[in-house]
Amino acid sequence: MATRRTAKSKTPATKLFVLDTNVLMHDPTSLFRFEEHDIYVPMMTLEELDSNKKGMSEVARNARQASRTLDEIVNTCPEDIDAGINLAGPSSELASGRLFLQTELIDIKLPAALPTVKGDNQILAVVMYLFEKFERKRQVILVSKDINMRIKARALGLAAQDYFNDKVLEDTDLLYTGTQEIDSAFWEANGKDMESWKQESRTYYKLKGPATADMLINEFVYQDSEPPLQAWVKEKAGRSVTLETLTDYSHQKNNVWGITARNREQNFALNLLMNPEIDFVTLLGQAGTGKTLLTLASSLTQVLETKRYSEIIMTRVTVPVGEDIGFLPGTEEEKMAPWMGALEDNLDVLNGTTGEGGEWGRAATRDLIRSRIKVKSLNFMRGRTFINKFLIIDEAQNLTPKQMKTLITRAGPGTKVVCLGNIAQIDTPYLTEGSSGLTYVVDRFKGWPHSGHITLQRGERSRLADHAAEVL
Repeated sequence: MATRRTAKSKTPATKLFVLDTNVLMHDPTSLFRFEEHDIYVPMMTLEELDSNKKGMSEVARNARQASRTLDEIVNTCPEDIDAGINLAGPSSELASGRLFLQTELIDIKLPAALPTVKGDNQILAVVMYLFEKFERKRQVILVSKDINMRIKARALGLAAQDYFNDKVLEDTDLLYTGTQEIDSAFWEANGKDMESWKQESRTYYKLKGPATADMLINEFVYQDSEPPLQAWVKEKAGRSVTLETLTDYSHQKNNVWGITARNREQNFALNLLMNPEIDFVTLLGQAGTGKTLLTLASSLTQVLETKRYSEIIMTRVTVPVGEDIGFLPGTEEEKMAPWMGALEDNLDVLNGTTGEGGEWGRAATRDLIRSRIKVKSLNFMRGRTFINKFLIIDEAQNLTPKQMKTLITRAGPGTKVVCLGNIAQIDTPYLTEGSSGLTYVVDRFKGWPHSGHITLQRGERSRLADHAAEVL
């Protein structure tokens, strides 16, 4: 009994999280993401927010939003700021902790190797002061997106961690792949009262059982039997699901702009891309899996042959140039040209599949294709509405969840949005596989009847590229 009382008396108090500037600039709503714990904002964090607020970049917009949020919070408690400001009201009950601003002059005591002129080191000095002030009474933790800042903090004996609240998944191996393999045991367990029928060259199976409860609408199932089965979940009601067999795009008679599926996942992807009922498609996969080629082939077919969409709009993040493309010469399309090498390479492949007409025919086709593909910069997407368009977002892993929302909400009636990317190749600072906008939308859209996702597994570029992906 004595042991139990001691354990109860040592229940840890709420933690005090000290925020680095990059956390607020990455997610301005982070002030409300710490639930019952308290937040401390050093004066240097406010200074760095102020110096980063100018400009039209995403970072500058976030800095301004964070400053406005802080202003609104402070205005709710005009009297005693020293005692902390209750966040329950400003956060609409999302957080119940308190916000503390640095209101006292702190005597900076840092090792001689750390120059005090640097903003990061001044924030570390504040964390050291708070650590000594509270000693063992409460836990003081620095929250930063900067890896080196966290390493320095730990070297000084301070607790530090990454900002985790923006992460959709802790382990990207758990990310939804869009596919599920079934075997004969599946049919035995779930096919007791199975119904089966044919309709317009498609076969339907209605199943109910323990394994069907976790299936999602538009999830693909396959069985490597003889003959092989490839189907997708078209309806779901409780534990009951209806499977529909797929169009076989690996057969030449179903080719899309001369392209056929070379593997199972490519066939799944083409079924999503060619289906008019699917408004939003996400394709993940390493380089050479055919994401861009399949998407362009299906978009050209639906724009030029079936006339389902009026034109193709392609965009991608211009990470190495930063936010601005202004110094490159020419129009918006000409400025984006250096970033659209992947588009040009794939159009060369697709133009070679048209076949008839010789050199003149190919030149005419090339001009026709060019007239229907518009290349746009992300910087000018805000406020636009795309009606009846096929919108392709390439390199989507470099987008934040907020940028992704801005883009997808541009879609008007009759527009299809396709996001392509490889979460293993993120170039944007402070974004990880778990917090990428692409991971975010894959997780949020799964199970919606008008969206679908496929993770492409096999590279189809060349034996050299496949081997390089494995060994390098």
